Amino acid sequence: MKDLTPNRQDLDPIEIASIDEIRSLQLERLKWSVRHAYDNVPMYKARFDEAGVHPDDLQSLSDLAKFPFTYKNDLRDHYPFGLFAVPREQIIRLHASSGTTGKPTVVGYTKTDIDNWADLVARSLRASGLRRGDMIHNAYGYGLFTGGLGAHYGIERLGATVVPMSGGQTEKQVGLITDFKPDGIMVTPSYMLNILEQYRKVGLDPRQSSLSVGVFGAEPWTDAMRKEVEQAFDMHAVDIYGLSEIMGPGVANECVETKDGPVIWEDHFLPEIIDPVTGEVLPDGEMGELVFTTLTKEGLPMIRYRTRDLTRLLPGTARSMRRMEKITGRSDDMMILRGVNVFPSQIEEQVMATGGIAPHYQIELYKSGRMDAMRVFVEAMPDAADELSKTAAARMLTKRIKDIVGVSTEIIVGNPGDVERSQGKAKRVVDNRDKE
Repeated sequence: MKDLTPNRQDLDPIEIASIDEIRSLQLERLKWSVRHAYDNVPMYKARFDEAGVHPDDLQSLSDLAKFPFTYKNDLRDHYPFGLFAVPREQIIRLHASSGTTGKPTVVGYTKTDIDNWADLVARSLRASGLRRGDMIHNAYGYGLFTGGLGAHYGIERLGATVVPMSGGQTEKQVGLITDFKPDGIMVTPSYMLNILEQYRKVGLDPRQSSLSVGVFGAEPWTDAMRKEVEQAFDMHAVDIYGLSEIMGPGVANECVETKDGPVIWEDHFLPEIIDPVTGEVLPDGEMGELVFTTLTKEGLPMIRYRTRDLTRLLPGTARSMRRMEKITGRSDDMMILRGVNVFPSQIEEQVMATGGIAPHYQIELYKSGRMDAMRVFVEAMPDAADELSKTAAARMLTKRIKDIVGVSTEIIVGNPGDVERSQGKAKRVVDNRDKE
């Protein structure tokens, strides 16, 4: 793989500022953001008043813990524009979630918000090892999803060439990568596996592709998947983190020279880690739920937004700002089977580590009598699709999950192509417990 370590002169000064400088800027911006929310969003005024706190009470960063949390349901309860802090006419773009579990969550951006977002995605791409003049294949979905357009504007702000492919049409994706020879790709990690599969299907060697960097986000992924993709394509795979409610992609990004967890761009976002049950703020280094407060958002300020993502805050390495450990899962994605907490990422690690099995899987939860049970659908590699090999792989994966994760599960090893492919975010868990 190429050495893509950036020169220090390529960095924004704040990326290598002192911790004192960063904390001072955060406090200044935090006071503005909390006051902006209180003065312009009725929900925040009512909630702060009910909790007995006022923006004037914010004299230090630790004082933020006195303020109430914001939840995803708050966006749905105030659908569509009830949490906007500026007149609707000042909102120049809207995005929204799919709304699969209820009303969609709608987010809005002022011109300043869009400019900041583009700057932060450009910064993220520089951290990934990409530069002005590079070509970047954008396979994130366009439309109401924040991924496609968020990446697009950042690529252009970087001064790179964007290939606005969006998701799907995997055969065409590979054709364009082969013909255009981009330097980087932005895509969900699960869909990158589909692209890899297509390379092999048409007899192309992925290691001969032009790609030097893959910037993967929008879903949790493991270091085992990183290793799989890096070895297959001879390229760097880095993690970009974001969520629509806070901004979109580019809230945090790994540095290509360290790949030790996404650096949170703390000049725009203030992170906390809390106990997901009690809400108590935990010290850096402890595992818990990630909470974000926006520091510069005009259109949709978010004060102590509970992401449900589980991680730890770690000291800066390649940059002064703190890192977050790769997301291990979400508190609302956690499965509890006979008293054992299980995350899809734990199952993925064992799938990736089992010989003869392709890196595609889906988990089904169902009822076995009165007990919850789990089965995992995987598929054999083309050179291990005979019944004897599939039986051996199923036995090995069953043992690995039992020994390492701590639950018993049924493994079904299908033929190549049997597991449903995603065109964007993969649907890893199907819950059929209520259908039994």
